[in-house]
Amino acid sequence: MVDRPLPAVFFRTEAGREPVREWLQGLPKHERRIIGIDVMTVQYRWPLGMPLVRNLGSALWEICSTLPNRIARTLFFVHEGEIVLLHGFIKKTRKTPTEDRALALQRKNAYLKTS
Repeated sequence: MVDRPLPAVFFRTEAGREPVREWLQGLPKHERRIIGIDVMTVQYRWPLGMPLVRNLGSALWEICSTLPNRIARTLFFVHEGEIVLLHGFIKKTRKTPTEDRALALQRKNAYLKTS
């Protein structure tokens, strides 16, 4: 249990884009709010597990947000006391798609190279 919240930072591409922030901005306000509350819960209560957070292996984690009529996933890893938000998507299948996990892993590796 952390005594202060872990800061959440957005992964930034070499071009300066923040894919998770852009994804969130494309969602309706009420859905953004639910995901934001879930991220904040992780910031204040890390480490924590299911039902909110699932370990994907390779030090990757996903926040499972239940929206009114669909499910969102926010993939992240923890690095030097920060939650780094790597990838967000609306879940369409039971299992986290391999390509979404691979993209998050690629972004994590890129982040580690530049930090």
